[in-house]
Amino acid sequence: MTMHRWTQTFVFVAVISPVLMTAGCSKAPPPEEPIRAVRTLVLSEAGGVVDREFSAEIRARTESRLGFQVPGKILRRQAELGQAVKPGQVLAQLDPKDLSLNQEAGRAGLAAAEANAAQASSDFKRFSELKSQGFISAAELERHGTALKAAEASVRQARAQAGVQGNQATYATLTAGASGVITSIDAEPGQVVGAGTPVVTLALDGPRDAVFSVPEDIAPTMRSLVGRPGSIKVRRWGTLTWVPATVREVAAATDAITRTILVKADVGQGAYELGQTATVMLSSPVRNSGGLRVPLQALVEIEGQSAVWLLDGASMTVKPQRVATGEVSGNVAIVTDGLKPGMEIVTAGVHVIKLGQKVKRYQTSLDEPTGANTAFAPAGKASSAGRPAREQ
Repeated sequence: MTMHRWTQTFVFVAVISPVLMTAGCSKAPPPEEPIRAVRTLVLSEAGGVVDREFSAEIRARTESRLGFQVPGKILRRQAELGQAVKPGQVLAQLDPKDLSLNQEAGRAGLAAAEANAAQASSDFKRFSELKSQGFISAAELERHGTALKAAEASVRQARAQAGVQGNQATYATLTAGASGVITSIDAEPGQVVGAGTPVVTLALDGPRDAVFSVPEDIAPTMRSLVGRPGSIKVRRWGTLTWVPATVREVAAATDAITRTILVKADVGQGAYELGQTATVMLSSPVRNSGGLRVPLQALVEIEGQSAVWLLDGASMTVKPQRVATGEVSGNVAIVTDGLKPGMEIVTAGVHVIKLGQKVKRYQTSLDEPTGANTAFAPAGKASSAGRPAREQ
């Protein structure tokens, strides 16, 4: 009986041991490939809307470079960079010695001219009496009358000159003409400046502009938007909120160095700080001519050829599609072969996906406006009503 039980135990161990050894030596299953979120675009034959972004700077609508109206040596400067000033506040002062001496000289010249005029007036009265008594000729009286007129004119001239020199004495103090913020300091105490030399730059309180430059080919589009409220959108650096703005001014000539056009857009008096960086987004309609327009960042290089990632909406997987590209304008490329309207391609995340990978369409948060954080957001397939579908 004991031998029989020992035999059963041996057989059980002999059978179970290989199973346990096999289970212990097997490799762990590979981790599942993560489902990546990607931005996609449904291609449209009729074209759509291209969102182009430009870097802008927030500036005051009016910036004044303030300087003294007279030359002199700067005695002191009360304004500091970034300081908020009020109308009439002293910003800088010149050495007033020479200006005070000029003012005294003007007063002295005026007093001398008035004395000469008084003497000429007395002479004319006396000679008028002598003429009435027949002691002098009419020509002699006329000569004294002319001298009186010249003396009176000298008084007026000296009075005006004294007024000018008196005003110049007050020009030794540079004051703010309006409320604003000092944005730059161009001169320091001890420096000798000429009349009109900039000392400080004052950005006046009030409306703000987003100032940016665009390529020459967009200039006609920008000029057509002048005065149209909400024709462009502006987003402050570090935020996700797009604010509508109005194109206020477009330069008439191209910059000689950068070959770009300067544009100013009114952003009102919102929470914009002077000098702050902003992003301007222009939505402009485009039509496909000789191919389909795709974002430049949607293109990848596979085995030395250009390609895009196609999304299969049924299986939510991607596969590469070789394409032939034509003209490239800005961040838009024309694909002349390999794509058809209605195809859905990946526009963001193309460098972190591979063949057959599971993906999902990127969804923005509820409080994030459509198109936020998107360097290129062209419209997709046109609907039956002629309105382009937005980027998925």
